[in-house]
Amino acid sequence: MIDLKTRVQQILRDEVAPALELELAGLEVVDVSNGIAQVRFGAVCASCPATIMTLIMGIEQELRARVPEVEFLEAVP
Repeated sequence: MIDLKTRVQQILRDEVAPALELELAGLEVVDVSNGIAQVRFGAVCASCPATIMTLIMGIEQELRARVPEVEFLEAVP
């Protein structure tokens, strides 16, 4: 059985990105624990807080629908 972090990475890549028509090459899953998926966005998004919040809201909604163990998505530096 694959661990939760790997599962989240696969679902983001294979299901969430296509559903939202996103390129997630710059997205790194840092950790997944206690219902929180911590992600780091690449340099392209890092300079625009509004873009990050929009991405987080969309990705979080899609991810929660596919991985019930994840309650929140948190962007980390």
